[in-house]
Amino acid sequence: MCEALLNFYASERFEVQSAGLEPGTINPLVVKVMAEIDIDISQNKTKNVFDLWRTGALFQWVVTLCDEETAARCPRFPGTTGRLHWAFADPAKVTGSHEEKLQKLRAIREQMAAKIQEWLLSLPVEQSI
Repeated sequence: MCEALLNFYASERFEVQSAGLEPGTINPLVVKVMAEIDIDISQNKTKNVFDLWRTGALFQWVVTLCDEETAARCPRFPGTTGRLHWAFADPAKVTGSHEEKLQKLRAIREQMAAKIQEWLLSLPVEQSI
């Protein structure tokens, strides 16, 4: 969700990649709530963070979206000048009825969008990844 939102708001400024410690499949309800705001993630694939780390890619920013304990297990990427931690509920772990899950995912989506916009406004205009 966060990768798609950052691409939506700032694809001209950033090359965005996302990966997880335990990648799985994209929740179809996440696809649905993103489609509600005209962002299509239906063809997106999840990636393993260690596979990304092994490529030797350099990142100016690394943003972790998990709890603090999980974030501590993430590899350190060489050359990273900024590391942010944004604690959001895990979209893969929402519970409840179908409608309750949709509402929770919409709330996560809106929280992520607000955080991204706040962060983008704090950066110098010329800053990019």
